[in-house]
Amino acid sequence: MRNKYEFLMSAYLFAGGVEKAPLEEIRRGIEFFEKFCPLDKVYIEPHRGNTDVDAEKLIAVKKLFEEYGITAAGGITTTIQMKGHEKNSIFDSFCYSEAVCRKRLVEIVRDTAKIFDEIILDDFYFTACRCEFCIEAKGSKSWAQYRLDLMEDVSKEIVAAAKEVNPNVKFIIKYPNWYESYQETGYNPEKQKDIFDGIFTGTETRNPKYEQQHLQRYLSYSIVRYLENVSPGRNGGGWIDPFGLSGDISGWAEQAEFTLFAKAREMMLFNFFVMVDSGFLPPLTPRLARLNEIIKKCGNPCGVNLYEPYNADGEDQVVNYLGMTGIAFEPSPEFGSGVVFLPESAAFDLSVTEKLKNHVKNGGTAVITTGFLKATLNSGIKDMTSARPTGRSAQGNEYWIQGYGDIRTVANGAKTVRVEAIDYKTNASWCEVALLTEYNSFPILIHDFYGKGHLYILNMPEDFGDICALPKEAAGFINKAFARENPYIVSAPRICMFTYDNGVIGVFSQKQYADEVEIFIPDKYTEIRDLETGEALPLLPAREFAGRYKAREKAILHKSAKVFLPGGGYRFFALS
Repeated sequence: MRNKYEFLMSAYLFAGGVEKAPLEEIRRGIEFFEKFCPLDKVYIEPHRGNTDVDAEKLIAVKKLFEEYGITAAGGITTTIQMKGHEKNSIFDSFCYSEAVCRKRLVEIVRDTAKIFDEIILDDFYFTACRCEFCIEAKGSKSWAQYRLDLMEDVSKEIVAAAKEVNPNVKFIIKYPNWYESYQETGYNPEKQKDIFDGIFTGTETRNPKYEQQHLQRYLSYSIVRYLENVSPGRNGGGWIDPFGLSGDISGWAEQAEFTLFAKAREMMLFNFFVMVDSGFLPPLTPRLARLNEIIKKCGNPCGVNLYEPYNADGEDQVVNYLGMTGIAFEPSPEFGSGVVFLPESAAFDLSVTEKLKNHVKNGGTAVITTGFLKATLNSGIKDMTSARPTGRSAQGNEYWIQGYGDIRTVANGAKTVRVEAIDYKTNASWCEVALLTEYNSFPILIHDFYGKGHLYILNMPEDFGDICALPKEAAGFINKAFARENPYIVSAPRICMFTYDNGVIGVFSQKQYADEVEIFIPDKYTEIRDLETGEALPLLPAREFAGRYKAREKAILHKSAKVFLPGGGYRFFALS
């Protein structure tokens, strides 16, 4: 690596810029990067839409970067409008059902493989086409199944075509940030991870209010971890851009920070031409230097196992809303161990209820959502809880929280929140956090025992974003349920937490003001020390994990430390 970072720095050159920019302008761009964060690698694009860069220009640009010691790979964006074969298609993505379109893609791939020993597909490698060819080819299949099968076949074809021209070529597929829609558009990680030589991760987030995508910023972390678990050791890195953030440059920097907290191996900036002479790159440089020193000391990321089966959907993005409330997740396509989180999408696995029963019966802890409860109501979940959906709803902004013994805390939230009115049978199940109305209360967190373990049911607000309106007392108690014998935090939401297997933890504030966070650590630790300054924080005495039931389980004790966090700031700590 040319940089002294633990990760590669790279940038993408889109075809329009490559075609139009003189070599001297590109050289000036390289030297601009040299001032702030020298590049290790670039991806030069020969095709996007109706732009095709001729081979002579591509080779000249490739040689220019190599003069500076920068590795040059190829990139392809699979969008097009072919004359006489125009489609009504989102983003002009290829139609893969019409032979002439598919043939054109193979030609582009072969031409690219003649010049580059590595190729990456930008995240337009999907299909949303419903033209007459697609309708006929789909037949009786669902659109999701047709597209999954189609793109598996296309992937095999283009990888074979590239390797026929260049046996040494490494072909990479970049997966987009909108993971919950993969199956509906043909992205097929289950099969494609074994077809392509590697994968890459789109970690771009957007303003969830003013953009079509509902991407909470925690996604820049969680999606790296998910795809790392899809294809361990073969997830090349994260890809960020400054678009769709409503002019908030802090969101651009946060993409980089969360991507690297997730231990991505490469930081891809989209795109090279936008970065040059813009205000984006200079403020990123000192942040990268600080990040580098921190991630050197972090082990492997770990956290609550989110079970996300391949091709599943349901309660889209729920994990990224919860990630904004201080819960550290480790998403995976495999059912995990320890504390397991099961949203509605986990019910796509028809055997999930049996897996859940075995896990909890043998002493494990699981947190399920009301979406999962409803999806598995006729698949065995009734054996584990008395909780039942009613179809009614309730709203309020006041909560009570189970305390120590019979003491309850009552706290007000930031706004009125609406939830489903879940029914449960007194003393068959136990409510530990409730939303209050004038003459009633409705469960937010329900606790059940099954065998040797614990089952929690989390009643998410109808608007998932409203989870951040819960008071810190309620959010903190929910975090305890997810944590059990691991570190957790108590704070008003918009705080993220990151945990690593070597006892390092990080907390990140997305608030617009400074605030205090209380970090709870298991009693086995005797010290919490700032990873950057070496300062040891004062520890408050151990307190018991709240709960009414003492039989069969030892009290879970946690010490705590209070931490000051500026708005938009973060701190990392080592536990010992």
